[in-house]
Amino acid sequence: MKKILEKLPRGIRNCNPLNIRRTPTSSWKGMRDEQSDKSFCQFKHMKYGFRAAFFLLKLYYAQHKLRTIRQIINRWAPSSDNNNTEAYIASVCKDCHLTSDQPLPYLTDDPQTWFDIVAAMVDVECGETAEYLDKDLILGFILAVKDEVK
Repeated sequence: MKKILEKLPRGIRNCNPLNIRRTPTSSWKGMRDEQSDKSFCQFKHMKYGFRAAFFLLKLYYAQHKLRTIRQIINRWAPSSDNNNTEAYIASVCKDCHLTSDQPLPYLTDDPQTWFDIVAAMVDVECGETAEYLDKDLILGFILAVKDEVK
């Protein structure tokens, strides 16, 4: 069983589908008690990984005024971290049928757009998303929009 789990993408193994980095102050709801990955947060359940992702995207939109896929991805996966940011932007835009500089609605005004964006980001971060993640993506969204704390 362990070898099968080791073959899964890191973000799936960590229940952190958008690969949110750990910081000295990381204290997300639903984090595993033991954090064995030195770089990325590990969550008890996938819904908490999605919750953290949507929570961050909500902050990007409301506090940092990041309103386009280009602005969001430039912060989420900067080229300074050795990411191919332009390819990431292009992939998300293609999957969502949006342009890189198109203004996005607020999360609760059009949840489907944000479900599509996050699913496309998971595709880049972890490879093709599996349908079993859909329920957790929606649960994570609900948890994120109702919470005001990390």
